[in-house]
Amino acid sequence: MEPDDLDGYTIEQLSDYLDSGRMPANPEIESSPGCRIALDALQRLRQLSPELLAADTRAEPEADESWVRSILAGISLDARAGRRIPIPSPEPAADLGITEGAVRGMVRAAENDVAGVLIGRVRIDGDPTDASLPVTICAEVSVAHGIEIPNVVGQLREAIDSRLAAHALLNLAGIDIVVQDVHGVPSSFGGRRGDGIETESEEH
Repeated sequence: MEPDDLDGYTIEQLSDYLDSGRMPANPEIESSPGCRIALDALQRLRQLSPELLAADTRAEPEADESWVRSILAGISLDARAGRRIPIPSPEPAADLGITEGAVRGMVRAAENDVAGVLIGRVRIDGDPTDASLPVTICAEVSVAHGIEIPNVVGQLREAIDSRLAAHALLNLAGIDIVVQDVHGVPSSFGGRRGDGIETESEEH
């Protein structure tokens, strides 16, 4: 994880800060949009039950890149500010905008609305700085074992669409959801998680 992605902090340092209950408060972290996006995502990740995490570890004890590490990598990448997306205003002198990182944070927060889904990485394809140009949201996700993937993908797409419509002004052409992994697979099933990756997209 590169510190430059998070205003000088690493994802590990932010995890330690979360462990401390965010006390004593660190003004640099709390005032950093990127750090706050990462902290929110880490907090959601920690809401997973310890049993689920333990089961997944037992299923693949020698994995070099676990699904948890993949999620953490996505959090670090998505927290970067990125491009500035202008927000139209009736006031000529107003200069309003939202960062690309904030939009990715909105997409990631949609996992709160759908049980059994974790978002690993979010990508905005296209130029969001020009409202006349269409963009596509691509989200890589991990789905809990035993969940109907088509149903959960549809629910997640609706949740993402709803959040973006309420908070961001994008010329949204579609939302692509790529199921990269299935977590919590019992070891007796064998094979590798991620076998049979599914991609679903929908145009607006």
